[in-house]
Amino acid sequence: MALLEEWKKIAYDETAGQDKLKKIWSAYFQQEKDIYAELLKEPEQVVKGTVKELAERFGVPVLTMTGFLDGINDSLKEQNPIEEMEEDTEVNLGFDKELLYKNMVAADADWLYGLEEWDAIFDQETRKRLYKEQKSSTTIVKDAKVYPNDPCPCGSGKKYKKCCGKK
Repeated sequence: MALLEEWKKIAYDETAGQDKLKKIWSAYFQQEKDIYAELLKEPEQVVKGTVKELAERFGVPVLTMTGFLDGINDSLKEQNPIEEMEEDTEVNLGFDKELLYKNMVAADADWLYGLEEWDAIFDQETRKRLYKEQKSSTTIVKDAKVYPNDPCPCGSGKKYKKCCGKK
């Protein structure tokens, strides 16, 4: 069984009780935060190794590293083969800083995009801009509804019902 499949089986186990899942995710989020804090200290350095080596380097179980790799994959410059990953699969953590920050915002992971290590990477204004870009990219803006007695949007000066709204 591929590592990702194993990770999902544990992390999304519907037969496990809420308390057990809460403990699993709570521990995972703390370990994830620690790994990101470490990576963000030297954002230009591309960390490489096997899944097992990276798990040992960051002091986490292999399955936790698998979950981490799944989470960061969309933010990498070169994605890893997460679906087929095994312990000896070579992976890299070369991430796009802006994309990573935006993906953290998209996941509502304030414990990650709020890490103090970001201060050395982006100034406050850049972080605000990236935050707004991400939030606005998922916001649906509907055109204002035109009512029969409103001026016609075509600019004729007539009421909508007497112009473009005529059937």
